[in-house]
Amino acid sequence: MTAPRARQRGLTLLELLVAFAIMAMSLGLLYRILGGSASSAVQVERTQRAVVLAQSLLALRDTVPEGGWQEAGESAGYQWRIQSAPYPTEYTGPNIPPLYEVGISIAWSDGDRQRSLDLTTLRPQRKPPEQVRR
Repeated sequence: MTAPRARQRGLTLLELLVAFAIMAMSLGLLYRILGGSASSAVQVERTQRAVVLAQSLLALRDTVPEGGWQEAGESAGYQWRIQSAPYPTEYTGPNIPPLYEVGISIAWSDGDRQRSLDLTTLRPQRKPPEQVRR
């Protein structure tokens, strides 16, 4: 009669290879997720800067000149354009200024992709200066 063999403890080579394969796939997936989050954070930051630029440009004028507002420029890697057009309303009168629809377009390059932001608001037309009567 032979003695029963003692059962060996530990991992076989096949089990070790499967464990390494699972770990490698998990690390690859984790790396891809973290890399995507970092690039998304950069995109959000660039978009926030474009919004701040648009707000700053709008803050330059609280009214639109009689001929409209047409302007373009570049600032900190952003190309911007402001255009206005009369906005029709049913209200008229000597104390009611005409309204203009003011559109701001901001474009920037994000690596190999071109991104843009378009904002629209309404602004009143600037009243002409009153003449002094004597």
